[in-house]
Amino acid sequence: MIEKIAFISRIAGNIIREGFGKNFSIEYKTNSSNLVTEIDKKAESTIIEYVKKEFPGHGIIAEESGNTETESEYLWVIDPLDGTTNFAHGLPIFSVSIGVQKNGETIAGAVYDVMRDVMYSAELGSGSFANNRRIYVNENEDLSKSVLVTGFPYHIKDNPNRAIEKFGAFLKSSRAVRRLGSAAIDLCYVAGGVFDGYWEVYLNPWDMCAGNLILEEAGGKITDFSGEPMNIYSKQLLATNGKVHSEMLEIISRY
Repeated sequence: MIEKIAFISRIAGNIIREGFGKNFSIEYKTNSSNLVTEIDKKAESTIIEYVKKEFPGHGIIAEESGNTETESEYLWVIDPLDGTTNFAHGLPIFSVSIGVQKNGETIAGAVYDVMRDVMYSAELGSGSFANNRRIYVNENEDLSKSVLVTGFPYHIKDNPNRAIEKFGAFLKSSRAVRRLGSAAIDLCYVAGGVFDGYWEVYLNPWDMCAGNLILEEAGGKITDFSGEPMNIYSKQLLATNGKVHSEMLEIISRY
């Protein structure tokens, strides 16, 4: 299955790459920060058409078109363009993210880092890969030497979950904090040892389904802000190399 997930992720990525920097229509969903372009929609329709052809009857949840409910034990969780704001503004950091669940457990997923042409992939119990090269989280145990990554929800002006205070605290506690604009890429960069930890609130299932599996299969750890196991519908995410997890939880607990 992972080969087919990667295949259609790359096809969608080619659509996105061809549209990058060109003229395209932009619509607004909930507010002026939450964009969708015609390229998102084209990539998503291509993925969904493929899934319906290759896996008829499977359920689908996709960012732009919502849920296709079925009786199947399988569910495809699709983000056709994770990082739409970056894409729309000409910033080449965005991805295609596709995860597949069986009876509520993610069993396979791929995140295609489009402009770097890197396919991150994982199957449950089989490890994580970047372009077929095995990847692992890093071994850093010192938060003060960590480079972290985060993102902000579209309603950040309301400061949900005291996100601004947490951001300031981690700025003071780490070597650096980055903000890339694609949750799926953030998770993969932790999986590959680039970042030591990642936290965010109010993500959606399609933002993290594939990336969560890739990180865990690379040896990382994922919980909510209480340190409890989470699923793709959770609204708090802490994902780390496992070595700085408890220290990050302690800082989070202050807010």
